[in-house]
Amino acid sequence: MLGMPQRIAIIDRQTKETAIKIELNLDGSGKSQINYPIPFLAHMFNLFAKHGLFDLKLNAKGDLEVDEHHLIEDTGLALGEAFAKALGKKEKIERYGHIILPMDESLAEVKTAIDISGRPHFSFKAKFTKQAMPTQIGEKIVKLYLDSEMLREFFESFVYKAGISLHIDLVRGKSSHHKIEAIFKAFGVSLSKACQLNPRKKGIPSTKGTL
Repeated sequence: MLGMPQRIAIIDRQTKETAIKIELNLDGSGKSQINYPIPFLAHMFNLFAKHGLFDLKLNAKGDLEVDEHHLIEDTGLALGEAFAKALGKKEKIERYGHIILPMDESLAEVKTAIDISGRPHFSFKAKFTKQAMPTQIGEKIVKLYLDSEMLREFFESFVYKAGISLHIDLVRGKSSHHKIEAIFKAFGVSLSKACQLNPRKKGIPSTKGTL
């Protein structure tokens, strides 16, 4: 949109457990460059960017020899921080986004609302059997597993740093892969809607005058 500043962010998160760098453009075209040591989740982040029309570069590594928890949680923290930074003052954003999205036999309903009021909230209703994720650790290929609680950790971390309200309801499905894919696609689309700029709006979309 002419006259509006670029909504981009660069986050470089370094800890003793993980190293994560993110470059995000909210007003992109869905291009992504994902360098992530867990190929299954790399695929999910590609889908998230593609369907959310976010330009996303993600480079990450972590102590997978311990387990996948640190890396997945910290990725959520870094990505949430990137969105909060890119949104800036949040002027003229739609603020709300919602979609019901099918993935073959799976159906995910995701409600997303941007609400930077100090009251981030996450609701998660999704169950699936553990999804095997072949991952290279050093010279070895090992199987890590993603379950609903681990996915919850990712989204809770994102919500905490982004300062949004996020509700995820997985309605039905058989394949764990399809269920998780439906969630990430729906998350991307609904978040994209919430981040969209509306030229009819003036200032911050809140009667309080702040988010």
